[in-house]
Amino acid sequence: MARIISIANQKGGVGKTTTAINLAACLGQLDKRVLLIDMDPQGNAGRGLGFDVTAQNETIYDVLMGRLPLKKAIHVTDFKGVKLVCSNIRLAQLEAYLYANPSAKPFYLLKDALSKCADDFDYVIIDCPPSLGLLSINSMTASNSVLVPVQCEYFAMEAVAAMLSSIANIQKELNPTLNIAGFLLTMYDSSTQLGNEIAGEIRRLFKENALYTSIPRNQSVAEAQAHHLPITYFRSTSKGGLAYANLAKELLEHEQK
Repeated sequence: MARIISIANQKGGVGKTTTAINLAACLGQLDKRVLLIDMDPQGNAGRGLGFDVTAQNETIYDVLMGRLPLKKAIHVTDFKGVKLVCSNIRLAQLEAYLYANPSAKPFYLLKDALSKCADDFDYVIIDCPPSLGLLSINSMTASNSVLVPVQCEYFAMEAVAAMLSSIANIQKELNPTLNIAGFLLTMYDSSTQLGNEIAGEIRRLFKENALYTSIPRNQSVAEAQAHHLPITYFRSTSKGGLAYANLAKELLEHEQK
């Protein structure tokens, strides 16, 4: 059975999609079978792997609407061990549809879809949208754990507090086995006082849930995105490439404990 990890934070611009793409690629390079599911209507996880998501007719939207099984929406990528379920702007219609046509289990749509093919993978990585709405709730309800990217900036702790509240509600109402895979510091610049203060506060408050690995500000990561490549395929020895490789190894080690 796959380990299912949602990458979530209701705050935008914290590195969720970048982390989803690069974590999936690094796990694939470690001989893991990985499925990356894009649950963000922006569709950037698919774009980051070189797909024209606007042209895709078999997406996670069609799966959640019950129009096709998840297996029919899975695409093979150019990257070792990694398969993809795309998203595009049509996914934004899902919440409105469900509110207008109430489902008996609106929060279990993704979990039910995954149950039919989770055995085909070692890891499922879910890229959540920057909100705590129906799409993120579906993602975390389907997951074993949540990885929370935390940008080293002023409003980081406010976003973390909101995420913790949301995770607690999901644990109580929908998924009692959901746990926190870790808080991941992103865009970390050790040369700045603010970066070090945020990092210290996260590690002080969350102790073992604060991942040892942090993702530095690194131009190579942005350049890799522009080339539609994971950083490990673009410049693996860059600071960003090494950090994401370390993140994958740290998560694997954590799972084995």
